[in-house]
Parts: sequence; C-alpha cells; structure tokens
Amino acid sequence: MPGIAVDLSGRKRVKLVNMTAHAADDKRGLPGEQPGDSAALEHAINPLQRLIKQRLRERGWSYGEVARRGGLPRSTVYTLATTRNLVRPPRPATIDALARGLDVPVSAVRAAAAESAGLHYYDEAPTGQHDPDDRERELLIASIDELSPDDRRHVAALVESLRKRASARKDG
Repeated sequence: MPGIAVDLSGRKRVKLVNMTAHAADDKRGLPGEQPGDSAALEHAINPLQRLIKQRLRERGWSYGEVARRGGLPRSTVYTLATTRNLVRPPRPATIDALARGLDVPVSAVRAAAAESAGLHYYDEAPTGQHDPDDRERELLIASIDELSPDDRRHVAALVESLRKRASARKDG
C-alpha cells in the first residue's frame, strides 16, 4: 500500500503526504484521482464537482481556462471543483460566471450547486405555462446538452427572436 512502510521491528510507519494546489500544474485531476479510479470517484464527488470535472475532461480545459472564460479567479474554480461538502451554494454571480466558463446552461450549474449543498432546486415554468405531456418541449430540454456550443447559440438566437415576436404581437 503506498505511503505505508514496515520497519525492521515489524511496526508500520505511515508516510504523510502534503497535498497542495500548484498554479503551474493546471491540468491535474481532482485530489486522490488515479487513472483507474474514475468509476469510484464519480460516486465520491458532489454534482457540482462532477459537472466541472466532466466539462474539463470533455473540452480538455484547465481550471485556469474555465476561470478565464467565465471571468472568475482560478482559485474559485479550483475550490468549487475540489470541495466535496459545500456548506452553501455559490453566489448567483459565481454560478453565472461558472456557467459561462464551462459553456453550459446556468440552470445546470445552479441545480448542481444546490444539490451539492444539500438543497433541491426546481427550474420549472410557472403553473399553467406548459402542458406536462408536451413532447416537443421535453425533446428540446433533453437534447440541448447534446448540441455543440455553436448549435446551442443558434437555437438560443432562434428562441430569443421567437420570444420577441410573441411579445410584439402581445403588445401590438
């Protein structure tokens, strides 16, 4: 077992290892992660850590790259990615910036952050706003994460133009 040695008298000696974050080693995984540990690690981390780790892996980004893209300090991204037990969710501005940095919907970061702090977050339309059996709505919501960032921007632009058109009709 790494970190444990047995001396000549047969007693075990434990080697203590100090884990520190180094700004230069930006591409490391989460603390304690070994190449074969990914399945066990996925269950040992909170949803926000899982979301950050997944995006870093998918995009090949570092903590610093996510921080730069979102306008956050690197230390904030690192802390959120490595803190297993969040006492409270991050501030709304931090959630918005992290979503920008990770290039994911704010609602995904908000829900992951809330769940990581032991809260439940429901991002639903007000009562009466949609039919629960609306298959097109469910398809749009379920498939949005499968789209490329470019395609999501196109869909978002289309949705925004449709919303403006509907608003103009209502006002006019």
